[in-house]
Amino acid sequence: MRTSGVLLHITSLPGKYGTGTLGRYAYEFVDFLKETGQYYWQILPIGPTGYGDSPYQCYSAFAGNPVLIDLEGLIDEGLLESDDLDLCILEKKDFADFSQLFSYKRIVLAKAYGAFLKKCDPKQNAAFEGFCSENASWLDDYALFMTVKAHFDQEMWTLWDDAYRLREPGTLKKFSEEHKDEIGLWKFMQFKFFEQYLALKSYANRRGIHIYGDMPIYVSMDSSDIWAHPEMFMLDADRRPVKVAGCPPDPFSPTGQLWGNPVYDWDYLEKHDFSWWVERVRCASALFDITRIDHFRGFEGFYAIPAENDTAEEGEWLKGPGIKLFETIKQELGDVALVAEDLGFLTEDVHILLEKAGYPGMKVLEFAFGGDDSSYLPHNHPKNSAVYIGTHDNDTLLGWYTACDEKTKKQIKKYFGLPKKADEKKVCKAFLRALFGSHADIAVVQMQDILGLGSEARMNTPSTIGGNWHWRMDRMPGRSERKKLKKLTKTYFRKQSK
Repeated sequence: MRTSGVLLHITSLPGKYGTGTLGRYAYEFVDFLKETGQYYWQILPIGPTGYGDSPYQCYSAFAGNPVLIDLEGLIDEGLLESDDLDLCILEKKDFADFSQLFSYKRIVLAKAYGAFLKKCDPKQNAAFEGFCSENASWLDDYALFMTVKAHFDQEMWTLWDDAYRLREPGTLKKFSEEHKDEIGLWKFMQFKFFEQYLALKSYANRRGIHIYGDMPIYVSMDSSDIWAHPEMFMLDADRRPVKVAGCPPDPFSPTGQLWGNPVYDWDYLEKHDFSWWVERVRCASALFDITRIDHFRGFEGFYAIPAENDTAEEGEWLKGPGIKLFETIKQELGDVALVAEDLGFLTEDVHILLEKAGYPGMKVLEFAFGGDDSSYLPHNHPKNSAVYIGTHDNDTLLGWYTACDEKTKKQIKKYFGLPKKADEKKVCKAFLRALFGSHADIAVVQMQDILGLGSEARMNTPSTIGGNWHWRMDRMPGRSERKKLKKLTKTYFRKQSK
C-alpha cells in the first residue's frame, strides 16, 4: 500500500509552555494529517532526555518524557489550578527550552501528585496501582534511579557512592523507604505520561493516522537500564565501559564518530533468549503502530571503540546477533511492524540480514546526488522501503540545497529536468514531487520542508553538542501548506482511502 506521512517530533509542536506536549496542538496536528490524506505521524524517541537533550540519549529505554505531559489536561482533572501553570510559560515560542523547563514542570507535577493522592477515588487509585504493577520490571528501577540521581545532584550514576553505584541491597532498601514520596512522584509522572500518550494514539488511530515511532539501538550510559542490568553490556568489574559505540572514520568525519554508548554483550543476551530486547520491542509495539529501529547495521556487526579513547579512529568490528534476534522476536511477538534504518557503511552481510528479516529499509534523497547512479536516486528505490528527503540528522531541504556545490546543483537540475536558472523554490518542489512519486511504499517528509524552512530549522547536526533538538513550529500549518501537501499526496496516489 502506498502511504505517506510527516516527521515532526512532539517537542516541535507549538504552544506557550516551553515545548510541544501531548495536549491540544498534538490533537490539532492529527487533524492536519487527516485533512491532508496522510497515513503516518512519525515522531522521534519519546524517552526522558538527559545531557544534551537528545531523544537518543535517555535515562530509560522504556520510560516516557515527563516534559511532554500536558499540564492543561491536569487542570481538567482537577489536579492543578490555571495559576499553577504560570511558572511554565516561557517567552520563546520557536525554541524548545528543555534545561529551564523541566525544573519548573517538576514543581507543578509534584503539586498535581499531591492533589492526586488527596482526591483520587478508588477507580483512579486502582488504575495507578495497576500501571505500577504492570510496568514494575522497568518502572521500579527507573523511579529509584531518578530519585537517587537527584540525591547526588544529577551526577551520572558512575560517580555515585559505591553502595548506590553498585546497588548494595541494604542501602537501596533503606533509601527507598526514606524517599517513598519522591519515588512515588516519578511513578506518577510516568502514569500520567502514558495515560495521555495512549489517549492521543487512540484518537489518531480512530482518525486513520498511524504513529510511526523510533527506537534507538543503544541506551545511554547514564540510564536506569545500565545501572540495573550491567551484565547486559561490555563493562568491567567496576561497571565502567570497556568498549563504546561509534562509527569509523570516513571522508566526512576524519576521526570517526564517538557516540560513547556502551555496547551490548550479545553473547550474554543470546544465552538469555534476548529477553530484554523482546520486552523492549513488545513495549514499543504497544506505543507505536510501526517502529523505526535506529542503526540497523549494528545488529549484523557493530563498531566497538576502547572506552578510554578520545576519537573513533581505533576501533574494531564485532559480530552482532544477526537474524537470531529477529527470529526470536518474531517467535515471541509475531509479525511486528518495523522499519530498518539501514543508512551508513553497509556490507553485503547487512543487505542479506535486511532481506532475511524482511523489514523495509530507508532511502534518503539528500544522499542521492553528487556521484554516480546511487541507490538513493528515486528510480532505484525498492517498493519495500521508506523514502525521505532528509531525516532528523540532515539539514532541511532548502538548507541542504543552498549548501550544495555547483556541480551537484547542476546534476540535480538535470535529473529533474529543470532549467539551469531554476531557483531554490522550484528545486524544492521537484524534490517533493520525487519523494511522493517514488516507488517506495512509504514516503515521509519533514515538517520543516513542508514549511519551506532553511538551516535555522535543522533538528540535529550529528557529532555536535549544543543547539540541537530545539526547533519548534511557531504556528500550525496554514492553508497553503495544507493545500500543497494534500495535492502531492493525492497526485501520487498516497492518499488514505477513507
